[in-house]
Amino acid sequence: MTAVAVAPRSLVVLAGLPGAGKTTLLAGVDTGGASAVVLDSDQVRSRLRALLPSTLPYRIYRPVVHLVHRLRIVWFALTSSGLLLVHEPSTRGTTRIGLVAVGLLTGRARHFLWLDVSPEEALSGQVHRGRLIRSRSFSRHVRRAQRLRVLFAAGRPPRGWQALTVLTRADRLRLSVTPA
Repeated sequence: MTAVAVAPRSLVVLAGLPGAGKTTLLAGVDTGGASAVVLDSDQVRSRLRALLPSTLPYRIYRPVVHLVHRLRIVWFALTSSGLLLVHEPSTRGTTRIGLVAVGLLTGRARHFLWLDVSPEEALSGQVHRGRLIRSRSFSRHVRRAQRLRVLFAAGRPPRGWQALTVLTRADRLRLSVTPA
């Protein structure tokens, strides 16, 4: 069990390659009884899939899933009084900056969790869940993740983030809420 100390109203982002195992890790997170909102794009995808025709391919409504997911992040950052635990690959710099802005504007401490897996493990995870992303998109994620891994190996969080924790698939996560 990996214990991570966070402030009561933190924005905690669980990031990593698509297929790394973020959703699985989030499903087993222990918040120690602290109030927490967990936001995963799979929640939005599942709701939309139930409303839309079953023959409609995911690639058609994927942009809507991402938009609604990000709007939910902003909404809960503004309205929730507890922890906000967000699933987001965050390999793209603009995504990380946007999340930093949400944290700053809502007065939340920002903790970046990186689920570190090889591209092969992530691809295997995509196959296992039955949802592969396009190879060009995955290659971009991999290239950006490689740059992040260099930063993380030096123990430095991305710009604007106050803390960094690097996790593996074998880790189980416990968030310990400590006074700010």
